[in-house]
Amino acid sequence: MGFPNGRRRIAVAVAALLGTVAVAATVYRVLAPAEVSTPARAGYPAAASPSAGVIGRLPVAPLVVDGRLRVYAAHRQVYADRPVDGRHRTTPYWSYRRWPAALDGVVASGTTVVTRWSDGRLVALDARTGRVAWQADGPAPVGERAVRRTGAATVWDPQGIFVAPAPDGRQVVVAAGAEWARAVDLADGRELWRSHVTVTLPPGDTVAGCRDALGTTASGHLITVDSCAGPATVEFRDAATGAVGLRWRPPDAGDELVATPVGCGTGRTGCTGLRTARPGDDAARGWLLGAGEPVAAPALDRPDAELVGGTAVAVVDGVAVGRSARTGAELWRRSGLSQARLLAVQPDRVHLLTETNDLLTLDPATGAQRSFFALNVGSDGIGWAPGAVYAAGGFVAVERLRKPVDPTADDRRYYLTSEALILAAT
Repeated sequence: MGFPNGRRRIAVAVAALLGTVAVAATVYRVLAPAEVSTPARAGYPAAASPSAGVIGRLPVAPLVVDGRLRVYAAHRQVYADRPVDGRHRTTPYWSYRRWPAALDGVVASGTTVVTRWSDGRLVALDARTGRVAWQADGPAPVGERAVRRTGAATVWDPQGIFVAPAPDGRQVVVAAGAEWARAVDLADGRELWRSHVTVTLPPGDTVAGCRDALGTTASGHLITVDSCAGPATVEFRDAATGAVGLRWRPPDAGDELVATPVGCGTGRTGCTGLRTARPGDDAARGWLLGAGEPVAAPALDRPDAELVGGTAVAVVDGVAVGRSARTGAELWRRSGLSQARLLAVQPDRVHLLTETNDLLTLDPATGAQRSFFALNVGSDGIGWAPGAVYAAGGFVAVERLRKPVDPTADDRRYYLTSEALILAAT
């Protein structure tokens, strides 16, 4: 005996409704915004002091944090492994994942790792445990960046997020977007200031994204180029208060200006110099940054010159030369380097790469050799070209690219091997 037609229709409708609800619940569970934090289950590792030489190879770009961990970036995840001198990538020590936002940038100071996401959210993690320390809203990143599989652009060259010191010893995180910027205290995420940078111009036109944040100075200022209402001008904004203390234009500057911070740490933080030029002009001028207006530093005019402390370093015709950035006086030179190139610098080291991919590390003050060894691991050989480079805490990491380098190639052709990163201690 079956159901009457009316009851049958009701039963079918109820079943369909329940099915729809079940599908909707499943879709919501899969697609709803979510975050997954997997904290550390082991003790915080001790700081490492490896001997000079190649440590190993990695498939993704490491950010060395507190001399104890390596932090990596994936599309929707940030994670860490240890030990910092491990030969290969190991099981994550901790991990943090968000959905559906994508990871846009990572910066670190001390034992705090700050992540910026595609929706503008800032999430700080305690590097010792991987647990979330604080979260804050910020401006969304400007545009989309092409990030290859190593994630080097995310951890070595984050855009629009910086760390700067405050006069009272605090550390400040500044996030900048197209129309506004926000600064928070690194310790707890508390807002310090925000600035809307969209400017209204007569007769009511608006220019959005007319201030470009370039980096932070060692004295605790955010460097921006302001082209909102006139010729491009370099601004130095107090990172702790948001107040603009100095607006400056190089002599003979045109309406447009290209400014490049130099003498910076990872992520263009703590910069001590600046190089300015007109768009498309190869002739640049170098400047030292301090308490007042930038001071001319001709030793930094070369586009390939680096600033380490008070020393400007460049390689010219196979000769590495260190000059006083302030006076231009030669401090040291090292010849016989043939096709060597200046690979990277860090506060107490200058790294040169020879034509046979040997890594030569010099003292920036004296030019004395600190270490010298081949950047080779296993049977990979030395027939590769350097890509993105990271140097901090005595470590150097280099992307190895397949020759001839083809920037348009897919990752399998672009990189030398699946473990494209070589990590060394200097």
